[in-house]
Amino acid sequence: MSFRIQKAAVLGSGVMGSGIAAHLANVGIPVILLDIVPKELTAEEKAKGLTLEDKKVRNRNAEQALKKLLKQKPAPLSSKKHINLITAGNLEDDLEKLAEVDWIIEVVVENLAVKKHVFEQIDQYRKPGTLVTSNTSGISVEAMAEGRTEDFQKHFMGTHFFNPPRYLKLLEIIPTGKTDPEALAFMKKFSEDVLGKGVVIAKDTPNFIANRIGTYGLLVAVREMSKGGYSIGEVDSVTGPLIGRPKSATFRTLDVVGLDTFVHVANNVYEQVEGKEKEVFKVPGFMMKMLENGWLGSKSGQGFYLKKGKEILELNPETMEYEPRKKLNTPSLEMAKQAKGTKNKLKALIYSEDRAGKLLWNITAPVLAISAELLGEIADDIVSIDRAMKWGFGWELGPFEMWDAIGVEQSVQKMEADGIQVPGWVKDMVARKDASFYKETEAGKQYYNSGVYKEESLNPKVIDLRLLKKQGKVLKKNAGASFMDIGDGVALLEFHSKSNAIGFDIIQMINYAIEETEKHFKGLVIGNQGKNFCVGANLAMILMAAQDDDIYEVDLVVRQFQQAMMNIKYSEKPVVAAPFGMTLGGGAEVCLPAARIQASLETYMGLVETGVGLIPGGGGNKELYIKTLKSLPEAIEVDLQKVANKVFETIAMAKVSTSAEEAAENCFLNDLDGISINGDHLIHDAKQVVLELHKKGYRPPVREKIPVTGETGYATLLLGAEAMRLSGYLSEHDMKIAKKLAYVIAGGKVPFGTEVDEQYLLDLEREAFLSLAADPKSQQRMQHMLVKGKPLRN
Repeated sequence: MSFRIQKAAVLGSGVMGSGIAAHLANVGIPVILLDIVPKELTAEEKAKGLTLEDKKVRNRNAEQALKKLLKQKPAPLSSKKHINLITAGNLEDDLEKLAEVDWIIEVVVENLAVKKHVFEQIDQYRKPGTLVTSNTSGISVEAMAEGRTEDFQKHFMGTHFFNPPRYLKLLEIIPTGKTDPEALAFMKKFSEDVLGKGVVIAKDTPNFIANRIGTYGLLVAVREMSKGGYSIGEVDSVTGPLIGRPKSATFRTLDVVGLDTFVHVANNVYEQVEGKEKEVFKVPGFMMKMLENGWLGSKSGQGFYLKKGKEILELNPETMEYEPRKKLNTPSLEMAKQAKGTKNKLKALIYSEDRAGKLLWNITAPVLAISAELLGEIADDIVSIDRAMKWGFGWELGPFEMWDAIGVEQSVQKMEADGIQVPGWVKDMVARKDASFYKETEAGKQYYNSGVYKEESLNPKVIDLRLLKKQGKVLKKNAGASFMDIGDGVALLEFHSKSNAIGFDIIQMINYAIEETEKHFKGLVIGNQGKNFCVGANLAMILMAAQDDDIYEVDLVVRQFQQAMMNIKYSEKPVVAAPFGMTLGGGAEVCLPAARIQASLETYMGLVETGVGLIPGGGGNKELYIKTLKSLPEAIEVDLQKVANKVFETIAMAKVSTSAEEAAENCFLNDLDGISINGDHLIHDAKQVVLELHKKGYRPPVREKIPVTGETGYATLLLGAEAMRLSGYLSEHDMKIAKKLAYVIAGGKVPFGTEVDEQYLLDLEREAFLSLAADPKSQQRMQHMLVKGKPLRN
């Protein structure tokens, strides 16, 4: 049977249900969101004279969930307009609508009896072949499907999303013994390609993969804290970014998740497992006391931490009082901070005999051992376990990757000396020569599986740049960037400077890449697989030159940057920019002149230079103005002033989009540009755009003159800025920057409607940039950003 999903229904409109509905809407799927009918009227409903029979009252829960979606942060919707794809209803009046959908997702309360009742109702109304899934985080999927029709059971499985569904990559799919393999294969492919998820197939065991191991790890850390006499802050100072974990480390993570949720998850495992694992899942007394007190974490205003004014206090579990936060400070921590990369940091720490080393060993070793022990029970291979922890809990290394990093043989010896039981299959592997869970080959990554190494399978849309480098595909590189061949006649330019900031080295490589692409390739992708696409120009370099009064140096950088951007724009072969994450300042300026932009959905794009006392200097003002002009329908008369106002406001206020779709609303992307929902597919998608443009016989754009608003437009822009200054929103220096920016966008002292050359606008932009770079107040702003990482208002 062939499956397709064109419309979906989500049953349950709580945080998870509405979040899943929002993410389906983000990818263009219309959703019916249903919830229970309220049993009582609110005071407001009574005042309006409504009764329990009114549709407004009956749909209240789902309607309220929709309102919350528009206010939530981080935003569940990638664009507010997607709310129109979600229709609110209720679980009594609208069940017949389930016959119209292709996928029904149950997200009601975590109670088997309630879920079974809901599935009984679904079974009566769904059409045959409709996929039905449960978002349970730990209830048996087999048990839920008991007693249902054969067609229901064939099309039923668990789909466990992680919160928030838009942002967390992991989706655990849990088939039952009766799930049709074709339905499972479809759901995996659909979830990766359409929903942008990282899918792991899990077995029907308590809490599946990520929550089983993640909860175990958190509880081991709590146990170790009490046993070793560490404080909450001390544990968090070791278990965060230093070892490749999120900033929230251990206890801050629990505060974010919510203690009530965590205890529920822990108890679910506690009730269903035996032996040593059961002991770990017993929630400590002080945490139960916190639960009693209502100290649930972020949602209740206090948990393991309490914020008082600017100070963050930590809970003392012995006294149940809050105290100033402590951090561990040991020789091994200092060594780890100096080491390069997570693997080396881990190695420097874990075998140390000081307090930090002992803590890390005592909370890591049991997690590695339990992960190995649960192989086969919770997942079929180590890759699934590693991916689940990386995608669901934000670990940089999964348990088995971590084990490889610290050395398998050495760690197994130490575990056995400490009385930790190491599963037989790991010992068998250690008995072989050069034992490790993974091996890197030229073809890719292999993983250990029942005595042999198997190739790690990847979605065909994943292009791994690290692997291409190993295969010798880099044609030229310098400190800032690499130029490589990504196959099928397409080249790629990868930035890899610190934060991918643009300096002379990257500018040099942009020019080289375009020259080589024009001679030997069909087109060029500008993309990378770092943390962010590019956070802007190398601010430190600009500041140093400006403070030395070396304006000639700044002038040279700006001219060269502008020229490189023009080379991107007028390249004979198509250049496709593939931004993701932070794409700020110079990063946005690299994208704007490209033939096409193929952006990850999670692209946070903006021209933010005013925050550091400057204006865009690489042609960003001009390109955003042109893109905004061209975004208007051709049939209507262009209101140039309206265009200038919009561009001025976007740049002056340093607006940064919260998604690629918002970037399109701010005119950084146009109708020809594309958005990739799955960030792992971004380079592949950008490559396909290059091939498509090549196939259609790509021609570079023809140089055109640009109509500007001139002097009258400049005056209009200043009126708005002046009003903001008078209301106290802008400082004197902000006003100075605004004047320079307005002059550039208006096109200087020319009559309204004058058509000017691109170079003329670039010269205006460069002059404004140089005069601001030389200004002491702008230099103070640059310095403040470099030192504190925050903008200065002076």
